[in-house]
Amino acid sequence: MTQEFMKYIHLSKDEKEHRKKIRKQEKVNKSHRYFGMLPSALKMFWNNRKKGS
Repeated sequence: MTQEFMKYIHLSKDEKEHRKKIRKQEKVNKSHRYFGMLPSALKMFWNNRKKGS
């Protein structure tokens, strides 16, 4: 852990920003992480139900 911290300290500002951008892009939506596709499926079902009426 200490080695990783020291590596991070010695990184340039541009490299740190690049890492942050990559991490943000890789983040998974919390609803998908905890509940899978169920929230998306329910939302699609609800929206289609409203349009059909």
